[in-house]
Amino acid sequence: MKLLTGVVRPYAWGSRTALAELRGTPSPSAHPEAELWFGAHPASPARVCDRVEHPVDGTEPLDCPDNLLTVIDADPAGELGTATIAEFGPRLPYLLKILAAQEPLSLQAHPSLEQAIAGFARENAAGLAMDDPERNYRDDWHKPELVVAITEFDALTGFRDPLVTIELLKQLDVPALDPYLGMLIGQPDEAGLRAVFTTWLTLPDKVIGTLVPAVLEGAISVLGSGDGRFTLELRSLLELGEAYPGDPGVLASLLLNRIRLQPGEGVYLSAGNLHAYLHGMAVELMANSDNVLRGGLTPKHIDVPELLRVLDFRPVTLEQLMPEVRGLGAERIYLTPAPEFRLSRIELDGTGMQSAKSISFDMPGPQMLSVMSGRIVVEGADGSRLIAGPGDAVWLSDSDPDVLVRAESAKAVFFRALVPGIDHSAGN
Repeated sequence: MKLLTGVVRPYAWGSRTALAELRGTPSPSAHPEAELWFGAHPASPARVCDRVEHPVDGTEPLDCPDNLLTVIDADPAGELGTATIAEFGPRLPYLLKILAAQEPLSLQAHPSLEQAIAGFARENAAGLAMDDPERNYRDDWHKPELVVAITEFDALTGFRDPLVTIELLKQLDVPALDPYLGMLIGQPDEAGLRAVFTTWLTLPDKVIGTLVPAVLEGAISVLGSGDGRFTLELRSLLELGEAYPGDPGVLASLLLNRIRLQPGEGVYLSAGNLHAYLHGMAVELMANSDNVLRGGLTPKHIDVPELLRVLDFRPVTLEQLMPEVRGLGAERIYLTPAPEFRLSRIELDGTGMQSAKSISFDMPGPQMLSVMSGRIVVEGADGSRLIAGPGDAVWLSDSDPDVLVRAESAKAVFFRALVPGIDHSAGN
């Protein structure tokens, strides 16, 4: 077992306080901190520390000379296990992140495995460099992802039932929207959604420049009327319009489910799901890929034809997006069809008064424990031991012994990531 420290990704949409306060570093931070990566992705592999306890007061800096990618590459079988390598090759198949969104992320979707393989090969054949801003596919893997809220978490996810969207567009009462409203009324299904979305993304800048302000004025009027049916949707529309004036992604937000997750709730996003995270803090576990097709709300490259090839326009509800949660002692397991990962949330009570004081995990690995609050002690059957606190993670390799995890504080909350195809069990 090893103590890990994550790598901060300083994207502009990040928070200056959330990740800093989690890690116990100065807050507000000098720059926005958007994501904390725990994994072995080549872009930002987690650091492997040479001590077994993160100092409580932060006075002693952690010395983390190696990274997890290097450690895995040096002994793939020992770190990942032969079962993981047989299915996914000598690479960690998942990537664990902590997100802290102060501002909206870009509107985006991810390809299926077949689309990623074909797209990666096609762009390689075209001679696109890996760091070329025009590149869509940086690897040949898909990127299903699960997001579980740490704080209240707002997002746009998947195309809404067209009949509900028709009511929203009618309520806006913007004459310039009538042609698109008519398209959706004529085909209130995935074909109608595709037609409206494609039209909006390909409108001339001059048309977008007049249509978006008209829609925003309509939203202001509806909100002023006191009609609360679509309050969240319209407030988000105004926020996006202010942040991205003249962006067709502002219009596209009208077609998507506007959701608000409470802490502990999650959504699973499969290939082709158009989404944008808006605000809040969450744990995100995904297949280990960096493939993103953007659809708006960003100055970055947008490849409309490729995006349309990838998107799934079938309407979905929040209930369809939320994974089944299965309880197993102190562990709440989020069940998804992704073969690369499984995520669970564990809450321990150091006093043993309110909930379990400890939980045991059987190997094999690779597993990762990411601490959100409190401190945990991880003890191996061979006598090994380490302590992790908020913002830390623990790496459990395939060759590590079974472990017992207990709370060192009155309350400790952490997430557990693993590869689901391998036999695991847990007990209190």
